[in-house]
Amino acid sequence: MKLAQPQIPPKKELCLRPSEPNKKAKNLIMKINKTTSMKTFNELFETILTGNKDDSRKAAREVRKFLYSSHGDQYDSIKSIIENAPKEYGKIAEDWREENFVVAVSVLYFLHGREKQPDFIFPWLFYLLLNKNGNIRHAAVRMIEHEIGPLTVHIRFPNEKLSNRLGIKQADEILFNLFIKLNNLLVDYWKPAYKKYKYISSLPAIPYKSIQMVLGRMKEDCGETYIKRLESRLRESNK
Repeated sequence: MKLAQPQIPPKKELCLRPSEPNKKAKNLIMKINKTTSMKTFNELFETILTGNKDDSRKAAREVRKFLYSSHGDQYDSIKSIIENAPKEYGKIAEDWREENFVVAVSVLYFLHGREKQPDFIFPWLFYLLLNKNGNIRHAAVRMIEHEIGPLTVHIRFPNEKLSNRLGIKQADEILFNLFIKLNNLLVDYWKPAYKKYKYISSLPAIPYKSIQMVLGRMKEDCGETYIKRLESRLRESNK
């Protein structure tokens, strides 16, 4: 069955006189310019956090476009936005603003500049992973998965000399703590009804699925041998 296409109402033509501009048209132009004229990430996030629902949504979607323009001189602002994200998120009252903010942060997240401390906001990301909003959970999955790649370089390329800023011992410890946290969350959010699902993709859109997605990515990048080592270490720590 084909999805029904949304019925888009015809656009109303704006009648403008050269000497006396239509008031509604002027307001519309000013509203558009408010978003498109933004020159910094700080301005975009200010609108996300304080603007009305429509402006906040538009600013959040503008972040990706703005990122891939020529804005190389704003990396310090990006790092500051990401590092302060958990604190700013805690101040948000509206559900829709939370979504706009988290999705926008996830776009910039790979530029956080904390390669030596990749788990610096993991507690916040775990919190987001359990959110009722699917878009927020998906953004959290993306951000955690972004860290799994660098954390597993020494596992995936054991014979290569890599200039990894993160030490092997530190990476192993972060992976073990991530493994513990994910398994504990699986236990907490498990329901007997999930037994009927064989694949992660077949699970309904719920926090349990988001947790499984991150753990699945971790198992894929770490490999069976390394995961068995983590499982053995976990059993030992539970004795």
